[in-house]
Amino acid sequence: MRFGRLTAILCSSLAFFALLGQSPVRASDALTTSEIIQKAVDRGQQDQQGSVPDFIYRKLTVTEQLDTAGKVKEHREKLYEISYRDGLSHAKLLQVNGHAPSEADLKQQSDNEMSVRQLTGEKKQSNGDNRENFLTTELVARFDFTLVGKTNLNGRTAYQIAFQPKNPQLPVHHLVDRLLNQLSGTLWIDTDEFEVARAEVSLSKEVNLLGGIIGSLKKLSYTLERTRVADGVWFSTLSNGDFLGRKLLDPTHIKTKSQSVHFHRLAQSGETQFAEN
Repeated sequence: MRFGRLTAILCSSLAFFALLGQSPVRASDALTTSEIIQKAVDRGQQDQQGSVPDFIYRKLTVTEQLDTAGKVKEHREKLYEISYRDGLSHAKLLQVNGHAPSEADLKQQSDNEMSVRQLTGEKKQSNGDNRENFLTTELVARFDFTLVGKTNLNGRTAYQIAFQPKNPQLPVHHLVDRLLNQLSGTLWIDTDEFEVARAEVSLSKEVNLLGGIIGSLKKLSYTLERTRVADGVWFSTLSNGDFLGRKLLDPTHIKTKSQSVHFHRLAQSGETQFAEN
């Protein structure tokens, strides 16, 4: 397995890590942490039922491979057009390093998406994917959350909540299970709309990949930010990742970042309209 594909798997899987767990701590407005999380879960499910209007936007991803001295030895940029329709996202690769994608680029993109589905156990979605739906009941059951308090984030009030795995020794059926068992961090949930506004995730201990045969992941640091682009409409807009590990016998260090911009609402007529914010 190419380490670049593994990076795509990790980044896609990490999109799910933003919303997990329950805790009995009580907030100042009489909501417990578990109630806050449940409201966020419910909100995510509502979004998947078509309550969010259709949007189109551009997403730029940057992947850099670093040598042992920390210098960039490979730099790769990809530009996507993302359309969000009926609660599902559709990604179209537009450019690779400023040029139209080759057949090999398109095949690699398809292979990456298939690898993500296979390793996470996700069934293929012929009509898009659920990249904006961070909450599932299964994920919530795996983590404990502790309410830290309330804070101001980008001019809005958010619950700040720390999370950690309930049991780091849970059974491993897919690579994502092995990662989830060792992840902890903090998330921020908007107090008015119960959408995740920010998440910070890190790896608590080294994770071997396929028993250490193909490599290991020693460090993982990932930050995700989501932006309210209209009333009740949130999208992931910024992310940064730092992955340090081993591919076979060679040390590997990869940094990733992404930015989504130019959000346009799709009218029922099919015409695009500028987002409200």
